[in-house]
Amino acid sequence: MSDHYGNIKVQAEQMKSFGEDTKETVDTKVQVPVSSPSASPDPSSSITTTDAPSSSICKQRSKNLSSPGKDEKSSWGKPVSEMSVYGSVVPALALKNLNSLGNEQTLHIKGTGKILQGKSETNGNYVTIPASKNTHETRCEDGLKPSRKRRPVTVDTSKAKTSLEALKLSIKQLKWKEFPMGRRAACDIYWHGVSFHDNENIVSGQVNKFPGMVEMLRKINLSRAVRTMQELFPEEYDFYPRSWILPEEYQQFSTQIRVVKEHDAAVNPTFIVKPDGGSQGDGIYLIRDPSDLKLMVGSQAKQAVVQEYIPKPLLIDKLKFDIRLYVLIKSLEPLEIYIAKEGLTRFCTEPYQEPSQKNLSHVFMHLTNYSLNVHSGNFVHSDSQNTGSKRTLSSVLYRLAVKGVDIKRVWSDIIALVIKTVIAVVPELRVYYQADIPPGKPGPTCFQILGFDILLMKNLKPVLLEVNSNPSMRIEHEQEVAPGVFEYVPSPVDEEVKVGVIRDTLRLMDPFNKKPTISSQTKPGGLEHGEEIPVDTESQGRSPDEMGNLPSLCLKQVYPKYTKQFNHLRLLERIAALFIRFLGVKGNMRLGPTAFRTFIRTCKLSNSNFTMASVDILYIDITRRWSGTLPDSREAGMGLQAFVEAFFYLAGRRFKSLVLKEQVASLLELCETQLGPQSSVEDRRSLSCSRAMPRAIKTQTLCLTNPHLNSPAPQRRASSQDYQAHQRLKPRTLRANVEN
Repeated sequence: MSDHYGNIKVQAEQMKSFGEDTKETVDTKVQVPVSSPSASPDPSSSITTTDAPSSSICKQRSKNLSSPGKDEKSSWGKPVSEMSVYGSVVPALALKNLNSLGNEQTLHIKGTGKILQGKSETNGNYVTIPASKNTHETRCEDGLKPSRKRRPVTVDTSKAKTSLEALKLSIKQLKWKEFPMGRRAACDIYWHGVSFHDNENIVSGQVNKFPGMVEMLRKINLSRAVRTMQELFPEEYDFYPRSWILPEEYQQFSTQIRVVKEHDAAVNPTFIVKPDGGSQGDGIYLIRDPSDLKLMVGSQAKQAVVQEYIPKPLLIDKLKFDIRLYVLIKSLEPLEIYIAKEGLTRFCTEPYQEPSQKNLSHVFMHLTNYSLNVHSGNFVHSDSQNTGSKRTLSSVLYRLAVKGVDIKRVWSDIIALVIKTVIAVVPELRVYYQADIPPGKPGPTCFQILGFDILLMKNLKPVLLEVNSNPSMRIEHEQEVAPGVFEYVPSPVDEEVKVGVIRDTLRLMDPFNKKPTISSQTKPGGLEHGEEIPVDTESQGRSPDEMGNLPSLCLKQVYPKYTKQFNHLRLLERIAALFIRFLGVKGNMRLGPTAFRTFIRTCKLSNSNFTMASVDILYIDITRRWSGTLPDSREAGMGLQAFVEAFFYLAGRRFKSLVLKEQVASLLELCETQLGPQSSVEDRRSLSCSRAMPRAIKTQTLCLTNPHLNSPAPQRRASSQDYQAHQRLKPRTLRANVEN
């Protein structure tokens, strides 16, 4: 035995001779964190062992497991104190807790050279590392052996369609493995070109589309979702133009316009009509009178949205333009939103004039759609990022900053617009998700890149035009190289922006690079007037090699970073949780009459003034009206939007003295109290978009069911007898939510 320890002591002396290259010190107290290639060291999970003075270790040398060298020190060790965003310097996120964010394998080391069992945490799953003679027993006599490199992430690109070229470049930069024809074995990531259902046979991995996103972002459904939020929070959702849905609201639209003109004959507003399923500017036209609407297509009524036209947009070079901003929804539960720091600006090709009867048909003046203006003789393809008909967002913001515009405030308003819009569409997305991937059914997790089209008004207020579920990711454009001969040529501006968005989306979704989401550290109370939202510097857990070869992430998290500012808007998600709770059958999207009665009875919402017969009448009236507006619904019954209308009606009956949002919040508290804490846990589990979510992340979702995180109602609630009765039940609910 003494000879054995003598040999180990000799090996220890040899290990010291590696010097600066290995940066190791052999001592009686040894810490050996074996970091995963995509994770940062975590001192909290490393295990310290104390052995005899002669104990030592044999550490495997490899690029992935060694400490960062001199070339990597600038990206790993150097703290980032400030960063520049569009010409302005904002404080960066403190990185002192960086090491605690990564996932890491930790191994017990004994003086005999044996490595005992440890545990590895990957996205919340704890995997036991069994002791094995062949793999985990390292002997000094064997010398140093290179560690096994992690396998490359696999990406199925067979359904990528128009985003294929940008996706290929991104995969190449990441040194991942592409399967352009698909693969029999499961891939880590599936990249679909249109919708979640491009491939129906996926039972694991990650898909870049959410179920229901295409349907939810059609112009009519988006308008309905935002209008519902405008009813609850009119001041918060004033960034979306007034809209009417055709043909069902044609009479309402005609009446309102007639009243406006009768009140002031000088007022002659302009409206823009957008087909519900239209894209790339197809079918869009301007009107100034309801009689100009084209309501019929053959013998069928034309589904469309008519909106107020913004007559005073911000102009650059006398041209109207809009912003295409790329937004990543990383998950629904918990809700994670990232915004690309760089975007595109698309310019009209004809100098702007305010709309008049003479120029309503001038699409190159009024419509910013790239697919329309590219056919104009004035369209300029440019290799420069700050000239031409398509430019980078940063170049435009720089020009505005030179003119004295407060760019930080503009960017803050845009971030708020994005978060509020996503909050508006998430409730119905949850219903679609549980229908396609019910709890307990094998299925992938989801993420998606959205394209937000935003217009800046002359006063610099951002206005939401629409949201695209399938934004163009082409990095080339069609060019006529000879009469009648067209070919695709590279577009440097598109490549600069879109490849970065796709590449960094993949980096965030790297299955070997999972880490818990950092909860918001911002102050409560929301954004004060004039307060900006800084863009923070985030450090994702990734290997030194990755950080050395790739630029910093162009996607910055804005939610849950700003949870406290916007959490009070998430009332409809709580209503959606109630709706899903009573659906009963997995995969169903409609509430039947029996389930609706069960909801009323369980939440104790009926009384002598509102009998179960009245409940049935309410169900029939609302369901019949909504079934006429949704002819393509999957099945009969009450959908979420109809349920929300019924919930608003019930809230109004129960809490008459309050404004609508307080009525809804009060009724939600009452229902959640009656259902008890166990149901809220089941709801969160059924709504989860992740099959393996860390416990720390799950606890963050308590804010959705905790009524005390919403804006407090006025004291006049005390005048309601129903509310007084509810208040007596509230302490028990609070304790239950905290325990969960």
